[in-house]
Parts: sequence; C-alpha cells; structure tokens
Amino acid sequence: MFLSRSIRRQPEFRQGIRDMSPIALGIGAWGLMTGVAMLKSGMSVVEAVAMTLLVYAGSSQLASIPLLIAGAPAWVILATGFCVNLRFVVFSLHLRPYLMHMPRWRRMTHGYLTADMSYAMFTRRYTRPPETEAEKRAQEAYLTGNYCVTWGAWMGLSLLGIGLANMIPQSWGLGFAGVLSLVAIVCSMASTRLRVLAVVVAGVTAVAAYALPLKLNIVAGIGVAVLLCFWLERQFGLDPDAEDQK
Repeated sequence: MFLSRSIRRQPEFRQGIRDMSPIALGIGAWGLMTGVAMLKSGMSVVEAVAMTLLVYAGSSQLASIPLLIAGAPAWVILATGFCVNLRFVVFSLHLRPYLMHMPRWRRMTHGYLTADMSYAMFTRRYTRPPETEAEKRAQEAYLTGNYCVTWGAWMGLSLLGIGLANMIPQSWGLGFAGVLSLVAIVCSMASTRLRVLAVVVAGVTAVAAYALPLKLNIVAGIGVAVLLCFWLERQFGLDPDAEDQK
C-alpha cells in the first residue's frame, strides 16, 4: 500500500498537510473552473472524468480542449500538452536526487501526484536531498502530505465542476476567478526579491512571446526566468530562500 501507516505516522506528513491546506482553496477553484470548462466545451461526462483522472494537469487540459473541439490531429494535441507541461521536466530533474533511492513504481507514483505547488512547497522546505534513512522517510512523508491535499482538492472540485457544469451560468466568470486564485498563490510564494524578480521576468516574457504557437510563450517565460535567476545566484551569491533579501 503506497500511503502506508509508517508514512502517515510521520510528523512531517501532517506538517505537509498543514502547509498545503491554505493553498487548497485556490487549487480547488482552478479545478472547479477546469471541470466546468470541459463540459461547456462539448465533452461528455465520461470524457471529462477520464481526462481529469488521467491527465491531472489543468493547464494541459485547458490547452487541449479547443484542439479537441476543432478536431485537431492527435499528435498536435499531445504535442501541445507536452509543451505546456515542459516545466515538469525541470521539476523531475530537480527531484531526482531526492527520490532515486525508491523503487521505480514509487518514483512514478510520486511523479504523477506531485504538482506545481507540492513541488514548490517541498523544495522550499528541503533544499538538499536526504542523506540518512530518517531524512528519506521524513522528506517522503512531507511530500506525500503536500500532494494528498493538492490531489484531493483538484480531483474533488474538478469532479464537482463536471457534475454542476450545466447548472452554472457562464456569467459567473469562473475562469477569471481561477486565474485570480493562481495569482494569489504565486504572490504568497514571492517572499524574496529573487522570487519576485522571477515572477516579473516570467510574466513579461510570456506576454512578449504570446504569438508563439502551442503555448510556447509559457515555456519561454519559465525558461528565461529560471536561467536569469540561476545566473544571478551564481554571479552575486544570492540565496533564493533568504528572507532578508526582500
């Protein structure tokens, strides 16, 4: 059993739940909007539920919906989803030393369940991979607690959105509410000058590169922000987690 009793007994598991709980509302709002959007676009309930459970990626789901409606070739839809979620390649490379001691099936499970915010919260708390067995158990427990909240909030509200889609009027503006929720989450994470700079650079780059196909402006924004902040860290010895830099 993946969520074993030994993990649940770890204090870090409960800490991970507590740390992620304030963000769950924003994640749930985004999931609710995505569930509504899938049904409003013409997908059937079965298709929407299947996409929610199998894809588990809001930006990829929303990018694929208009392509599915337009009857785009499968390779275009898959390529779009891949490009939109390229950031997870970076996440995986960063998390590799944290998880390589685990069996492959557990690494794959962690990979599926770890989302943007669970990755951000985990790497903010643990800046270095574990060295001892106790550290390995503690870090896995914290990560598990993180994504138990994100997965539950996303799936619960996405399925609720699918169930209520035909009862919710378009005038509610759930899409805008979802964007505002994500903005609030990002602002709460921008706790140092370097993080604020990363947010600004990523946003400006994404807007400037808006004309790129396949939502590549998002990838460009992430890439430029990561490379610039990495250079600043090396050049000036900045610590991205140091609060006194703000």
